[in-house]
Amino acid sequence: MAELRSLIVLDSLQEQLAAFMASTVQGYMPVAHMASLFVEVAPGMEIVRLLDVALKATDVRPAIQVVERSFGTLEVHSESQASVRQAGQAVLDALGVVEADRLKPRIASSTVIRKVDPYQTAIINKNRSGSMLLGDQTLFILETQPALYAVLAANEAEKASRVTLVDIRPFGNFGRLYLGGEEEDVVVGSEAAIRSLEGLSGREISR
Repeated sequence: MAELRSLIVLDSLQEQLAAFMASTVQGYMPVAHMASLFVEVAPGMEIVRLLDVALKATDVRPAIQVVERSFGTLEVHSESQASVRQAGQAVLDALGVVEADRLKPRIASSTVIRKVDPYQTAIINKNRSGSMLLGDQTLFILETQPALYAVLAANEAEKASRVTLVDIRPFGNFGRLYLGGEEEDVVVGSEAAIRSLEGLSGREISR
């Protein structure tokens, strides 16, 4: 029996997150302001069947199908929020669960580093997939479980402030989000990111 780990509907992909996805995904690239559905399940192979269900349920397009041994992740998107929600309901029906059966996000760690040294920003930039972090800017790092909730945190942070998306790693056991920019923007964005996770319903993660 597959376990629903996370299910997220984004009503409007923000510009940086959409651009990040377009530069990293192998499927159909989304553009800003589309609605988007993300799902993570265990075991990983089950995601192949669930993506098939979502695509046959309505006119969404897939950007992500990641199959790991433990977890599997999918993303579909559309101009129509109704279509995205219909795809999400089809996935839930196929699993025999409801949205409340997903895992509630757990914030494993969060850190704000002010005036990052230029030598450290160079190291961070070598491993990033998003925008550059500049010397003396502020950096916010968030670690989430399940990993996919880093996507929700990124989208809500970008909605709330003029923060820069440096990197996001939404796969594996833990997800990581790196946001940079001026201190006031990063503080507002980080608070919005944390608030979005704390307000989400679901089952508690057993430790």
